[in-house]
Amino acid sequence: MGYCFDKIVDRRGSGAIMTDCLRERYGREDLLALWIADMYFETPDPIRKALEMRLDHQVYGYAVAPESYWQSILDWERRIHGWTISRETLTFIPGIVRGIAFVLQCFTEPGDKVVVQPPVYMPFLNLPRANSRQIVYNPLVFDEAAGTYRMDLDNLETVCRTEKPKVLILSNPHNPAGIVWPATDLARLADICQRYSVLVISDEIHADMVLSGSIHHPFPTISATAAGISVTFAAPSKTFNMAGIVSSFCVVPNPELRKRFFGYLEANELNAPMFLSTVATEAAFTQCDAWRCAMLSYVEENVSFVCDYLRDHVPGIVAVRPQASFLIWLDCRGLGLAQDALIDLFVNRARLALNDGVAFGPGGEGYMRLNVGAPRAMLSEAMSRLEQAVQSLK
Repeated sequence: MGYCFDKIVDRRGSGAIMTDCLRERYGREDLLALWIADMYFETPDPIRKALEMRLDHQVYGYAVAPESYWQSILDWERRIHGWTISRETLTFIPGIVRGIAFVLQCFTEPGDKVVVQPPVYMPFLNLPRANSRQIVYNPLVFDEAAGTYRMDLDNLETVCRTEKPKVLILSNPHNPAGIVWPATDLARLADICQRYSVLVISDEIHADMVLSGSIHHPFPTISATAAGISVTFAAPSKTFNMAGIVSSFCVVPNPELRKRFFGYLEANELNAPMFLSTVATEAAFTQCDAWRCAMLSYVEENVSFVCDYLRDHVPGIVAVRPQASFLIWLDCRGLGLAQDALIDLFVNRARLALNDGVAFGPGGEGYMRLNVGAPRAMLSEAMSRLEQAVQSLK
């Protein structure tokens, strides 16, 4: 079956954060929006049709999650990632960002320390602070030879020994750099965290978007140690472009951790999915894998297009080639601009809305995050605008 990812869908006026919050966030509306992490591609037909069929029923009352919904998650993880999940270890979660906040509230107290690995997804920094927890940094190290980042696990051991954190939040695969972490690194991270009694939250929302040549390792599959110290979150929302439908789920293999966390969720009535969530998730995981594979192929071509274009036409900006997802971390330090001037270049000269690298924490200065989950024509226009804007600096 053919899919048309070149189709341009005008999202303006739909309430999309991507397009309808530009003035609020960037001060102007005439921008090509390639920032927040959802895509311009149409949500797959089977998902839309399943939702339409359910909405054709005249009553939208309370609904139970069918067993087929849970089974679709179990089957997907086993088939795509070789991860066999026991049903009792699985529950619904009303959004991964909320889930991380719930873990912090359930397992830590105000003043407790939380390890993050910047530059990293903004809520990893914002949530602990907003919940009166202290941030402890274990910064990633850029490997020039590999052209991407690696974990500084020696530093992590020092941080865990001296700072005595309660939790580490892991981005697996990593956002914004699109890193698929090696199993050996994840195993060592698990051993360090187990040694110092650190709970690992593994955010795996981009796990189903691994690009060719890489293999994602769900954190609990790394070792018995990793399974015993972790709470793992995943969702079909990024992969199938349905982020507006709350469709996340949580896996906790350790029975003691599970009893405490699932008890917290149940006590606060946070573990029951809405019927639209179950319908969309089941359709995604049972009918849309061919669409996913075609989409990833298109995204990978977009990644190559952007990397090649910047290399050939925009000196001073280097793309960190992702191993997963539709986000590209742009190293703009070669332009020699202060961050305010860099933002002005993108917003006011190029008329592009990207994510400011500073929001991703230490190490984000001089960087921008680009969303390439869009038709090629949009990216071509974005690159042309950026090239002209950089030339205007001369």
